[in-house]
Amino acid sequence: MAVSTEFVDYILEQLAPLGGITHRRMFGGVGLSRQELFFALIAEDTLYLKVDDANRADFEAAGCEPFKPFGGDKAMSYWSAPLEALEDPDLLAAWAGKGVDAAARARTKPKRKT
Repeated sequence: MAVSTEFVDYILEQLAPLGGITHRRMFGGVGLSRQELFFALIAEDTLYLKVDDANRADFEAAGCEPFKPFGGDKAMSYWSAPLEALEDPDLLAAWAGKGVDAAARARTKPKRKT
């Protein structure tokens, strides 16, 4: 899950209009948060945004792909950002907002008892 410093810097620059974005290296990738909500990750120089049932159809319609670490079959709840959004800070901010919203919804869900 290698990530180039140049790509991380580029994504952070593109997301700067959102404000309050923090990042940290983890497991060979980079995690992105806004207001303490973990909403995105970068792996293999690809930006993945948090997805849930409320926004998954938007990502599917845009031709995005789910994040499958280590090439496995099991997908995580992060999908690639649309390529055209990476070139347009306003469009990327809108897509990143979908990830932040999904992270907020996940935070407020009640925990399942086992």
